[in-house]
Amino acid sequence: MALKCSLLPALRYAVVASICFKLLLYPAYRSTDFEVHRNWLAITYSKPLKEWYYEDTSEWTLDYPPFFAYFEWFLSQFAQYVDPSMLVVGNLDYASTTTVYFQRTSEIASELVLVYGLQNYISLLPDNNRQPAYAIAMSIYFSPGFLIIDNIHFQYNAMLFGILVLSLVAMKQQRMLLGAILFAVLLCFKHIFLYLAPAYFAYLLRVYCLDLSALSRNRSLGVIRWKNSIWLGLSVISVALIAFGPFIYLGQIPQIFKRLFPFSRGLCHAYWAPNVWALYSATDRVLFLVLRKVLKNPLYAEDAASLTRGLVGISSFNVLPDVLPRATFLLTTFYQLIALIPMIINPTHDKFVSALTLCGFASFLFGWHVHEKAIMVVIVPFSFLALKDRRYLTPFYLLTVSGYISLFPLIFTSPEAPIKYLYMFAWIFAFYNVFDGLAPVRTTHRVFLLDRIAHVFLLGFIPLLLFVALYDKFAIFSGLEFLRLMLISTYCSLGIIGSFVGFSWLYLFA
Repeated sequence: MALKCSLLPALRYAVVASICFKLLLYPAYRSTDFEVHRNWLAITYSKPLKEWYYEDTSEWTLDYPPFFAYFEWFLSQFAQYVDPSMLVVGNLDYASTTTVYFQRTSEIASELVLVYGLQNYISLLPDNNRQPAYAIAMSIYFSPGFLIIDNIHFQYNAMLFGILVLSLVAMKQQRMLLGAILFAVLLCFKHIFLYLAPAYFAYLLRVYCLDLSALSRNRSLGVIRWKNSIWLGLSVISVALIAFGPFIYLGQIPQIFKRLFPFSRGLCHAYWAPNVWALYSATDRVLFLVLRKVLKNPLYAEDAASLTRGLVGISSFNVLPDVLPRATFLLTTFYQLIALIPMIINPTHDKFVSALTLCGFASFLFGWHVHEKAIMVVIVPFSFLALKDRRYLTPFYLLTVSGYISLFPLIFTSPEAPIKYLYMFAWIFAFYNVFDGLAPVRTTHRVFLLDRIAHVFLLGFIPLLLFVALYDKFAIFSGLEFLRLMLISTYCSLGIIGSFVGFSWLYLFA
């Protein structure tokens, strides 16, 4: 991968404009994730490494893989000169002005990894053919998702997706080993990217480790590219050892896995991610109300389903059968395997990114205890496919509008409401017009047949958002605090499922 130290002019202006805007958000609302990361700074600075994954003074314990813990330690070396009090484990909910400025600044600085990845992506194309790449890169960099999750709510997702983009660029350049190493590094930063691991594994196995042309020469022993396979295995194992090695030595791997995979949590997060289980939960709630209030069924006199009230750790339903973790695993695996088949048969880079996107879709739609923020794992890889031709625009529009609006409840404070609404509408207006002008027209008939229905569906977000904004004005809904969240989650889930169906059709049959 060629080193691109000097930013491309258009990207440079975008970075400057973005930073200037995000500086204005320093005093904005910040979620409990801000305290999560402050606490992780304190843990990694104040405690010896052997205590990192056992420290539980705060409820926000360290539950990311070791590379992210090392990243927090790295930041803490600078934080000690800014405000040492933020590095005291016992200073729960500490948020001095200098602490806020330090953490906000560290997040913006970390976004340069994404900028570097997008620059390398743009540079794949010759100077006279970069307009589509610029459009895609800008749509990702100015993503409302990153603004809401990272710059207001507070996390470091842009940096992590920068590593993913660098990995995809390496794979596009046929530098498979580098792409695999970068993805292994990414997994050791945040394990949510396991959603995408099946596509990486199958693609690398097919194009890097196997030589199927040897079969035609009756050389069955020559099918495996032993040198490539050994280098790949050693490289991935080396990354894992660098990350987990100290904890293997300390015998703490079971404790780390307990933190990384808390299966005791319920099927749905407190705010339902807009997936199949949101629809399932909403259906259960509607059936329960019908049976109790309309049909007066005595069996449903009491509400037993805490899940449908938005609580975490409960997986029971009132009417519909309970969903077990193995059921979500089987559904996710089934749809991921379907996504892998065309890529294995015809292992092009576009097929790989498509399979990657569908693996993200499957994990998001059918997974256990999915967070709404995980929709970015689908949106980012899909963005690289959006301009293949116009048929892809409708599922892309459904995904981005539904996915980004599903993040709105993360920012529920009044001062920030205009920011999320105006920024989202500005992004839609800017990039939908640009994408509409750049996407090539196919001479064949349109495959995604429900374009008009999809556009009507997208317009339905306008009355939905108006209702949610004015929700407190309706006395009839008092005591139903979770209703507005349920409406957003279920409506967005319809859009994301529609996008999944449309994109799957294009990938499998077009």
